Amino acid sequence: MQESNQKQLKIVEAIQNTYPQESSNQTLYTVAQFADKEPAFTEFALRNYIYKSEPRISIKGTIPGNGLVESGAIIRIGRRVLIDRVKFLTWIATQQKIEEQS
Repeated sequence: MQESNQKQLKIVEAIQNTYPQESSNQTLYTVAQFADKEPAFTEFALRNYIYKSEPRISIKGTIPGNGLVESGAIIRIGRRVLIDRVKFLTWIATQQKIEEQS
């Protein structure tokens, strides 16, 4: 458990070093703005991540969320969804580490 926390801290530090001006203050984007700023993520893909961020019920039972909400990367204000760029990129990096461990 401690080892995974240390890895996550290293990932956060690396992202903060990459985006130093944005790590000091929170930069929020709408889905469309984020897709323009980070072309690796299409608007459709971002909306899919957001949809799957919370637990949902299917005929097979409850499907757990992907952890995006818990990471603090998305903020909901009414119907509007805002994305914190640094936290989202940190979440993406931790997803890669989780898949490698599986």
